[in-house]
Amino acid sequence: MDTMLRALSKHLGDHDLHTGNVGALRRHGPWGTGFFEALIAESGADACGMSLYFRHFSTLRGEPGVYVQDLWIAPDQRGSGLGRRLLAAVARMAADRWGAAYLMLTANRHNGSAVRFYDRLGFESFANDLPMGLAGERFARLAREGVT
Repeated sequence: MDTMLRALSKHLGDHDLHTGNVGALRRHGPWGTGFFEALIAESGADACGMSLYFRHFSTLRGEPGVYVQDLWIAPDQRGSGLGRRLLAAVARMAADRWGAAYLMLTANRHNGSAVRFYDRLGFESFANDLPMGLAGERFARLAREGVT
């Protein structure tokens, strides 16, 4: 899985920001704390696709969903329908296991082929939503403020 995530980061041009590693995946994935789950597609003995996902909840909708953090398809498998099958499997599992009623993800706006893929599936962006993040020292500083 680490190899596929690194390939995705390289494809997106943010490989210099990729600090995740095998140890973190083992600690926090289904084999450890269970923060995320993953489906891995194989062709013969080779991994050719992956979807990393976790539970999500919308207070606006008042229902559970699933968030796909990463979807990677090997270059030679793109256009084969594998991405759609992986997303469908995630949706089916999440609906069956915890009653998920929606699927959310964030597409890198510079990854035109991914944006077109999600458009074809019927995904939409919401004008009022702006993904934002807080990490590193800024996150640590905010977390320290929470200490009483």
